[in-house]
Amino acid sequence: MSRCDVPSNLLQSPGLPRSDEGDPVFAEPWQAQAFAMTVHLHERQVFEWSEWAQHLSEEVHRPDRAVDGSDYFDAWVAALTRLLAAKGVTDTDMVIALQRSWQRAAEATPHGQPIALANDPGRR
Repeated sequence: MSRCDVPSNLLQSPGLPRSDEGDPVFAEPWQAQAFAMTVHLHERQVFEWSEWAQHLSEEVHRPDRAVDGSDYFDAWVAALTRLLAAKGVTDTDMVIALQRSWQRAAEATPHGQPIALANDPGRR
């Protein structure tokens, strides 16, 4: 797991996985990237802290979420996607299309090679 040294109100996000020392930790690089992207957008005033907290809380408390919190960062990404769509920054269909493109690129990328969108056979 990796540690985050970014001071931010987002460190107060409900359910954020933490180390024994209280620092946020991430099991996968994409989780740290999603966190960093959210921090960046908040710092650029794309959304207010209260808006973020509301969207994340709604996602985390959906009845189909894992009881053990193992899908916390899935909820995080869903909340960010919904919030950006609500703010008119992007639309959900575009985000889903991009997710699918990354998935196809990952599946088409030889083991040990960097995943790049150019590897998506659907983008050619």
